[in-house]
Amino acid sequence: MFHFLERNPFLFTVFLFITVAWAGVVEALPNFAKMSQPLVGTKPYTVLQLAGRQVYIKDSCNACHSQLIRPFKSETDRYGHYSVSGEYAYDRPFLWGSKRTGPDLHRVGNYRTTDWHENHMWEPSAVVPGSIMPSYKHQFTNLADIETAWAEAETVKKVFNVPYDKEGMPKLGTLNDAKAEALEEAKKIAAGMKNQKVKDAVASGKIPEIVALIAYLNSLK
Repeated sequence: MFHFLERNPFLFTVFLFITVAWAGVVEALPNFAKMSQPLVGTKPYTVLQLAGRQVYIKDSCNACHSQLIRPFKSETDRYGHYSVSGEYAYDRPFLWGSKRTGPDLHRVGNYRTTDWHENHMWEPSAVVPGSIMPSYKHQFTNLADIETAWAEAETVKKVFNVPYDKEGMPKLGTLNDAKAEALEEAKKIAAGMKNQKVKDAVASGKIPEIVALIAYLNSLK
């Protein structure tokens, strides 16, 4: 049979297509059936974390960092347990990435601290010698967009039934409630930072982008 197919390029192509398509269906269908249910313990992002995620996207962090650990020993040894679909249930959009100029960040909250992120974002090469990552000092003065983050949370709550305000889940409430919650969360993060201007800003009721970004990075576990 195979000799016959080798002598007939068109039939060989059809046979190959059917074989690969069937293998793809067998591999993909079980995952579609699961519908990517949230992994136990996975929670929606707080409004401050969403604001930080927006900074992460705005400053193109996902252009150089992936958030997807593949099931290979070389990856799990370095980054931790491989990624599973249920961990992304509340991610819109997904930030899997397509290249790694820098390391994967899917579980960065397990091994980096607020202090480390502060120093690294201010001057990467001072923390990681030889790093080609640019500094992001503007994040220490630019303010996080809490209103847009709250609007995003409200949208996914209504459209995708994201379980905000349910028992054990982040609170959302009104915009004023969200701002108050975000500020309280920001104060806890700023307490672990050294930059006095950032501390003063948070104390005065303002939230610099760096604080929101760190809140997001700390949540990646």
